[in-house]
Amino acid sequence: MSNYVIIGNGTAAVGCIEGIRSVDREGKITLVSKENHKVYSRPLISYLLEGKTDVERMKYRSDDFYDKNGVEFLPGISAEKIDTDKKEVTLDNGKSVSFDKVCVATGSTPFVPPFEGLDSVEKKFSFMTLDDALGLESAITPDSRVLIIGAGLIGLKCAEGIKDRVKEITVCDLADRILSSILDSECAGIMQKHLEENGIKFILSDSATKFEGNKAYMKSGLEVDFDVLVLAIGVRANISLVKDLGGEVNRGIVVDTKMATSVKDIYAAGDCAEGYDASIGANRVLAILPNAYMQGFTAGVNMAGGDKEFTNSIGVFGLHVMSAGSYDGECFEEKREGVLKRFFVKDNTLIGYMLIGETERAGIYTSMIRDKVSLDTVDFELLRKVATTFAFSDENRRKKFGGVV
Repeated sequence: MSNYVIIGNGTAAVGCIEGIRSVDREGKITLVSKENHKVYSRPLISYLLEGKTDVERMKYRSDDFYDKNGVEFLPGISAEKIDTDKKEVTLDNGKSVSFDKVCVATGSTPFVPPFEGLDSVEKKFSFMTLDDALGLESAITPDSRVLIIGAGLIGLKCAEGIKDRVKEITVCDLADRILSSILDSECAGIMQKHLEENGIKFILSDSATKFEGNKAYMKSGLEVDFDVLVLAIGVRANISLVKDLGGEVNRGIVVDTKMATSVKDIYAAGDCAEGYDASIGANRVLAILPNAYMQGFTAGVNMAGGDKEFTNSIGVFGLHVMSAGSYDGECFEEKREGVLKRFFVKDNTLIGYMLIGETERAGIYTSMIRDKVSLDTVDFELLRKVATTFAFSDENRRKKFGGVV
């Protein structure tokens, strides 16, 4: 009987458990979780603060999930070391767990620069976990002025969650636009206007250099008073367990299409993994919930002796944005009230896209990027207006979509 160890308890871990059990119903699975909570859906923490959900409905699987799948659940415990010679994972409680295969699903940790005076801020929070959200909820009041450092997805989702529960929200970022890692200036401008209409203030091309109690001193000389501080600057993948083994790491733990690392019998999945992104034809960290599950499931299947190889959509204040691929080609734009679509073309193939306001069936575009579909074989003008299989020939529809129209 095989011994499987999963380190981490997020979406990737769930995928890994279900992947293992799709192949091996008898092997022993031990799950090591730094958090004390059973698995929950992290993207819902903003909805918890918004009052749109509660802790019970945030559960990603039912409470009996572990028992039903024969998983030994070890909450509140961290893995300190993987010993590939002894085939053991050393835990911070002094014990160890034997393994045949390990999946590292340790996620990521908030990145906090060494701000001068940060220790003087009493009410400061990250926004990554359920405990972060619960701590922030206990700190805010209807009179709170909240300063969020970071205008990426984490910061904006935090703003969405607390908007109706505080007096004022200011978001600052060193970048010149919000969501700078995925949107160009015009698309970001549309999103920013939408958020400003919902009461969010922005300070861009500027950031804090030091803090004195409840006052932030900005690089520009501006001074911002606040009651609660949220640090949402970015995250770093938790790669140390594999790095300490001499495994290949970059921004994340490098994995192949089977989610195997460069270390024998060690796999990785989720936010800590640097996996293959078919939309750009290269490895990168894809910190997106559906990808985390699929990566975990793929790892689990392969850990159990099976054979499996392995898009980015977000919504803020009701406006959805989606992007994929690269943006260094010729740009084709479709624009109407509440909708902006940009398609990037190079060598007569679609290489990337940005969609705002209309993201339905965007998987059609992603598959075109992945398969390098020649635009001569589709009605690209129709596809720019609407994602539809009718833009493909009857023959290609049957091959690509199984005849679905």
